[in-house]
Amino acid sequence: MPSPAGMTAAMRRGYHHLQGRERVRGKTRMTAPPLRVLIVDDEPLARARLRALLEAQPGVQVTGEAGDGQAALAACAEHAPELVLLDIAMPGIDGLETARHLATLQPRPAIVFCTAYDAHALSAFEAQALDYLVKPVRGERLADALDKVRTFLAGRGSRQGDAMPAQARNHLCARLRGSLRMIPVEDIRYLQADEKYVVVHHARGEDLIEESLKSLETEFAQRFIRIHRNCLVAREQIVELRRSPEGHVQAVLRNVAEPLEISRRCLSQLRETLRHL
Repeated sequence: MPSPAGMTAAMRRGYHHLQGRERVRGKTRMTAPPLRVLIVDDEPLARARLRALLEAQPGVQVTGEAGDGQAALAACAEHAPELVLLDIAMPGIDGLETARHLATLQPRPAIVFCTAYDAHALSAFEAQALDYLVKPVRGERLADALDKVRTFLAGRGSRQGDAMPAQARNHLCARLRGSLRMIPVEDIRYLQADEKYVVVHHARGEDLIEESLKSLETEFAQRFIRIHRNCLVAREQIVELRRSPEGHVQAVLRNVAEPLEISRRCLSQLRETLRHL
């Protein structure tokens, strides 16, 4: 039998299918669990077609469907799929924004975009998609994408925590008693570390998210600036710096009642940044 590298797509599918089986007392059984897949598309007919194509592939299990980005994030939190087949043009949170949120999950699911337009290919790969399928999706092309996904999953363990969204998100996602709240980044006033969580102080109140302050600082470097080892503030929210009666320098923020303490380590950089705003 030729090596996998020299096989056609159809031969590769058969090869991997056989590799996933073994003989036990004269019977054949699968040795690897099926690939768990979530389908995300705002068109029911498109979801039905993808489901039919997936069910025709060996070693695949469709764990659910979602019609928009927020529903997709909720489904990922509930079912932990290994692969998300993701449309790009959707109402509300589109596919690219959804992909940036998925890239923060641990373990991070593989993402394959399925779209009617090929104009988004560059943006899709910048969002760390493994493949980009143009509708109508063909079964052979889908099988090739599944091969890429299985290769990615096989090596994922050694790369956990390396990936970050290539582009800053427009929302942060907070989990609330089994549901999700999407917080527009433009509404955030400051972010404050609290043990393993970060408290997001925004226009409608406060929420906890399970992300590190350091990763948020890196992703949103153009919007937030560090004033303390446990605090990032939105640059546009800073009204003035003032000294407290105790001699500490504090940041006064728009629409925030209490000023926030600035550490000595961050003070000089903060003053330099404010000069150029």
